[in-house]
Amino acid sequence: MLLAAAGVSAAGPIAFVAFVSPQLAMRLTRLPTPPLIPSALMGAALLVCADLVARTAFPVTLPVGIVTAAVGGPFLVYMLVRQNLKGAK
Repeated sequence: MLLAAAGVSAAGPIAFVAFVSPQLAMRLTRLPTPPLIPSALMGAALLVCADLVARTAFPVTLPVGIVTAAVGGPFLVYMLVRQNLKGAK
């Protein structure tokens, strides 16, 4: 628990990864339910990529939480709109 607290305090909130990675894993594996291992691997890959972008793409180092929120927020809105359009048909 102490390691998790230290990680969150250093990286900031990265809650969008928990929402986005199972959805991406479902689409990549073409399964009807979120698979556990591919979701975990997708979450790890997303955090590594977000960390890489946060450290190298901007002149100042950004917290990882800002990068994940900037990518995960629009993706979740896209998923909600897409689901609502499917349900309306």
